[in-house]
Amino acid sequence: MGAIARREAGWPFPDLLEWLESPMMGLRTTAELIRIEDYVEGDRYVVRAELPGIDPSKDVDITITNGVLEIRAEKTQQTRERRRSEFHYGALYRSLTLPPDAREDDVQAMYKDGVLEVSVGLEKEKKIEGRKIPIQRTAGEEQPTGE
Repeated sequence: MGAIARREAGWPFPDLLEWLESPMMGLRTTAELIRIEDYVEGDRYVVRAELPGIDPSKDVDITITNGVLEIRAEKTQQTRERRRSEFHYGALYRSLTLPPDAREDDVQAMYKDGVLEVSVGLEKEKKIEGRKIPIQRTAGEEQPTGE
């Protein structure tokens, strides 16, 4: 909730919360988390990330390493009015562990209307066959007698 909304809602100490939320207080990381949703659709694992106002060709890096998908972005926004200007910038980051059947060689990414969509192919289910494992006896061990 922004300071203006806190003041309008009658919050007694709006500036105190802003101070506590500042990066200097350590409650926030150097990179903000990217909001995401993830789901399985057909034979693909899909991650949708909110990244409005960025140029995906310059400001976004997507990597997969050891079963972990990482999305990194840099955001810069500037507004100018007659007597004031304001800018916002910062690093955005999110990492997700991929499902065990994800195919790291089959990844696609698309950006549209402020949403980055990354999809990863999933291997078709493999039938796992069980196998009985024989137990070996050590030398000199006696066989139990059946009673």
